[in-house]
Amino acid sequence: MNTIELAYEQVKRRIDEACERSNRNPDEVQMVAVTKYSTLETTKAALDAGLLHLGESKVQDAVPKWEQLGERGIWHFIGHLQTNKVKNIIGRFPYVHSLDRESLALELQKWGKKENVVTKCFVQVNVSGESSKFGIDSKEVLEFVKKTSKMSNIEIFGLMTMAPFVVDPEEARPVFRRLKELQLEVQNLNLPNVSALHLSMGMSNDFDVAVEEGATFIRLGSVLVGQELK
Repeated sequence: MNTIELAYEQVKRRIDEACERSNRNPDEVQMVAVTKYSTLETTKAALDAGLLHLGESKVQDAVPKWEQLGERGIWHFIGHLQTNKVKNIIGRFPYVHSLDRESLALELQKWGKKENVVTKCFVQVNVSGESSKFGIDSKEVLEFVKKTSKMSNIEIFGLMTMAPFVVDPEEARPVFRRLKELQLEVQNLNLPNVSALHLSMGMSNDFDVAVEEGATFIRLGSVLVGQELK
């Protein structure tokens, strides 16, 4: 096995163990390989190793990779997305993990309608309240989702958060647990264009705990392919 293949197997084993502890099915958990800092060759190696989902966060770096490898993987935009860059990712990136403001939703809707594409979006929630992080305040999520539910070219596919970087992953557990609570509140609204079936949470340092708390997409860089988005 090469380095990425070995890392992939190790992560799958940890996911299996976390699912066993929390009585979950490992098939519910998808790995997104964060290839933001990776070269085209490393990104290709991740695909060759069997990883299917790729996460990028800079449009200018992501699009050239997509042009070379787009048909081989499923592409997720996981970084802060500027409204003037939306036109570059529509139709290329079926998933956006960083929907954090109404202006971005409107732009995704506009370009989605133009290209006849429905983008699966995760509403980014700043559960921890850190000023250094993007995301909607927990108290504003329900109203935000009510607004976006009227946009037919956006599906609110789930919620996303980034926990504080801590030495002990257990300290991140309340953040993940709160996002799960918010997911249930959103689902209970029973709104059109809102499934909220998924939770994008957990990174290399805390994904075991995130899986235990219900993560369905975990964004992994350093444990799979190198450095990851912090």
